[in-house]
Amino acid sequence: MGLLNVGARALMANQVALQTAGNNIANVNTPGYSRQTVALQTVQGQFSGAGYIGQGVDVRTILRNQSELLTRQAAAAGSVSAGDTVRAQRLSQLQEIFSGGPTGLGAAITDMMNAFSDVVAAPTDLSARTLVLTRMDETASRMRTSADRINEIQYTVTEELKNSANTVNSLAKQMAAINEQIARATGNGQTPNDLLDQREQVIREINQYVQTTQIPADDGTIGLFVGGSQPLVLGTTATEVAVGDSGTFPSSGQVKLLFTRPGSPAIELDENMLGGGSISGLLRFNNTDLAEGRNLLGRMALAIGTTLNYQQTLGLTLDGVAGKPLFATTPSVPGLTLGTAVGSISFTNSASFSPTEFAASDYEVRFDATGVGGQVVRLSDGETTPFTNIATLATTQIDGLTFNFTATGTANERVLFKPFGTAASDMKALVYSPRDLAVANPINAAMGTSNSGTLQLAGLQATGITWNGGTGQAVNSGIGGLSMPPSPVPPATTGGGVVLTFNASGQFTLSGNANPPIDMAANPPQLLAGPPYAYTSGQSIHIDGWSINLKGSPKAGDTVTIGNAKDAQYGDNYTRNAGNATALMNLRDVKMFDESTLSDGYASAMAQVGTRTQSALFASDLSKSIAVNLENDRTAVSGVNLDEEAAKLLQYQQAYQASAKMLQIAQSVFDTLIQNLGR
Repeated sequence: MGLLNVGARALMANQVALQTAGNNIANVNTPGYSRQTVALQTVQGQFSGAGYIGQGVDVRTILRNQSELLTRQAAAAGSVSAGDTVRAQRLSQLQEIFSGGPTGLGAAITDMMNAFSDVVAAPTDLSARTLVLTRMDETASRMRTSADRINEIQYTVTEELKNSANTVNSLAKQMAAINEQIARATGNGQTPNDLLDQREQVIREINQYVQTTQIPADDGTIGLFVGGSQPLVLGTTATEVAVGDSGTFPSSGQVKLLFTRPGSPAIELDENMLGGGSISGLLRFNNTDLAEGRNLLGRMALAIGTTLNYQQTLGLTLDGVAGKPLFATTPSVPGLTLGTAVGSISFTNSASFSPTEFAASDYEVRFDATGVGGQVVRLSDGETTPFTNIATLATTQIDGLTFNFTATGTANERVLFKPFGTAASDMKALVYSPRDLAVANPINAAMGTSNSGTLQLAGLQATGITWNGGTGQAVNSGIGGLSMPPSPVPPATTGGGVVLTFNASGQFTLSGNANPPIDMAANPPQLLAGPPYAYTSGQSIHIDGWSINLKGSPKAGDTVTIGNAKDAQYGDNYTRNAGNATALMNLRDVKMFDESTLSDGYASAMAQVGTRTQSALFASDLSKSIAVNLENDRTAVSGVNLDEEAAKLLQYQQAYQASAKMLQIAQSVFDTLIQNLGR
């Protein structure tokens, strides 16, 4: 009987080994399946006078081949790769908006600025004026189109985030159900290999959306945590997540992952807390990359519109009236908060203002514990500007912006400002009649007929810069808003204009003007010392809303007269003047965007978006390579090798056949014994 028992046990053990190898082969392509191995153990031998006699073999358990360390590392690396990949894909879509070529926004801006050259050559040519207005309308249209495309990308990202959150909720419920089955199965002392595989596969799938931390429990279940400490799955209970607007800054376009535990307020998780996963990558793209793209586009629209509007309002139309704004621009932007503060951003009107001060960024005003003072934070780089109260903040120029509050905040309140968020989508052309293009300079200049020096007129331009005696500051009236034309006016149409008279020392005095010249080279600008006033060849002289640039050396008694272009003595000469058109055309060479000129500003924006995209693509390739290598290491331990399993099949088949032969021999021995005993 002993030999029969040994053979029977061997036959059954090898049958289980064959079945296990066959199961491995059958699941070679099953996602998440871990290779299984039969663990055999020797049956305790029977003691006899001749020693212990072996009793055969038993199946101790079915081992699941896997490395917990590699499994977790592969899941984490896959999560990071998923986040980097989806962000790089979305950035590539954003980069398409900032594309070059003849159909790009940059070409429209260049064509618009170059169109002024025909007006300069022929200021009375209505067709040349019409071309300029057409180019302006096209530029505004492309600005709005680009803004619409950004909004479309944001909409698809938001929808993808919502679908991803729903998928995570579904997977979390699956894992909770599997946890319950595992907890029940582990009561019999054996590990439910297939259920463990299913759970690990679900965890890997969840990590594709949001990176998790796994903590095992004594009952065999695993707790899944997101954001470091928020339990997504705890035992057999799953918590739902959702995607929604930031509660701190409603309607700001900022999106957060909301962790909603029953009976508790929603907890906001941002991309920095989530680590990896496609949800984290999409949140980073929406809240950071897309915001920068919108700010770059909005800053360009606002700077172009503000600058051209201002110069247009300084000139004269064919009908002899001051020009009206060329573009609709955003006059102010309200702040976003859930607190008590009420504030808005307006664009400064100081003489030193220039669109070059605009930074493509959002801003936060953060009140301190007193709710009175605080700091303004430029979110693009974290640069801070402190303030003691809202009154001093209103007088502080920050990147060309003025922060005006009509109601102060509460302790530690935060207010978000997006100065360029809607600038591109709101931009549109306002002037359609070619006669309304303010081409003419509102002032004329003439050298004295008896001048004996070498004085020559190098430039004459209306600037709108005047001196405010009350504040002791130079003021650039009306810039940034639609309340134009500016308050400074050219010299009166009567009285002979403003006369500059030079002395033997090369200095000059003024007549016909109340205020001294302004030294715009000083920081801040200040009045020139005098009279008499110093003269430098080639350096502009700024006087009450206009500037004149003279070259050469004057002699004593030389004069220059600046008069109003509408003065009756000049007749309709202003209709043939293109001084303001020249000033408008010259704006293309003015530095406006991060040391780039107006014409090159779009190329600078393209470069910034392109650099960000290339960096994201590099990060995606790197994280993908790491994830693939770790997954290969994991599958090297857990994966099924068909060649190995085929060899095992032959091994177990031979062992099974040998076991069957053992039974056959045992049966023969038993039959012989029975026959002999029966005689």
